[in-house]
Amino acid sequence: MRLARVGAVGSERPVVVTADGSLLDLRPLTHDVDGAFLQHGLESVARAVEAGALPALSADETTGIRFGVPVARPGKVVGIGLNYQCYAADVGVPVPTEPVVFLKASSALCGPTDPIRLIPGSTTTDYEVELAVVIGRQLRDASAEEALAGVAGYGLANDLSDRDLQLERGGTWTKGKSADTYCPLGPWFVTPDELGDPQNLPLRLDVNGVRRQSGTTADMVFGIGDLLAYVSGIMTLEPGDVVITGTPAGVAVAAAEPRPYLRDGDLVEIDGGVLGRHVSAVHASRPKGQ
Repeated sequence: MRLARVGAVGSERPVVVTADGSLLDLRPLTHDVDGAFLQHGLESVARAVEAGALPALSADETTGIRFGVPVARPGKVVGIGLNYQCYAADVGVPVPTEPVVFLKASSALCGPTDPIRLIPGSTTTDYEVELAVVIGRQLRDASAEEALAGVAGYGLANDLSDRDLQLERGGTWTKGKSADTYCPLGPWFVTPDELGDPQNLPLRLDVNGVRRQSGTTADMVFGIGDLLAYVSGIMTLEPGDVVITGTPAGVAVAAAEPRPYLRDGDLVEIDGGVLGRHVSAVHASRPKGQ
C-alpha cells in the first residue's frame, strides 16, 4: 500500500494511493496517519482496501491536490551520514566503521511540492536525495530482523543542508540541517509488502533539469536493518519516527568551485521510482509579512 496525507497545510486528510493514482479516504478508519495508527491500524487498512470499503475521493476533490508530509507529527527525524560508498569517495573521506547519526528537527519537514525556503543569506544550501524509513512499532535494542519487522513503510526525502552552518561557524550537523522546509518528504510511504527489497531502489536528483545525483540503495555502507538496530541501541525509535538513511554521490559540497549550491529560482526534482517524485521550487527567504 501507499499511504499519504493530502490537502492544504494543516488540513491534510489521510488517504491510500491506489495503483492507478486514485485516492481512497482513510477517515473511516483514522483521523490521521500518526504514530498510534501506524502501530495498530495498518492491518485494518489492508483489509478495508481488499474489501472495497474505503470511499474514493472525487475528481473535483483530487484535481491539483497537494501532497503533504505522509506521516503526521513525527517525534523525531534521525539522519545517517556518509552511508554510501560512492558518497564517501566523492567527498574524500574514509568509509565509516559504524553509522554516523545526527538529529534533524521534525519542524524541517514539508511536502514534496512545497517551496524550499533558503535560510536568510544562505549561499551554501546543498541537496541530498535519500531513502526515508517510517517506524511502525517501538524499537529498543532491536536486532536487524526485529528492526525490519518494525518498519511501517519507506518514502523519499531530500535532506537539505546548509554546509556553512553544518561545517563552519561553530558548525554541527543538526544546526546545518534543521531549518524549516529543509526536509521535503513524500509524496507517500510504501509499505514493505509492496516495496520489496529496500536495498534495490533508484535515487535520482536534478537541479534545473541537470542530473546531479544518480545512485541506488544497494550502495549503502550499512543496510536498513543494521542501521535501525544500531540507532535503537542509542535511542528508542517510536512509531511515526522517521529515519533518513544517507545520500549517494553528486552533492554540491563535493563539486569543484564554484560549487553549485541552491539559489533562489532553482527547481529541484527527485525521483525514487516506486517511492514517487518531488518537484520543489527554491525561494530566498523574505522578511516577515512579505
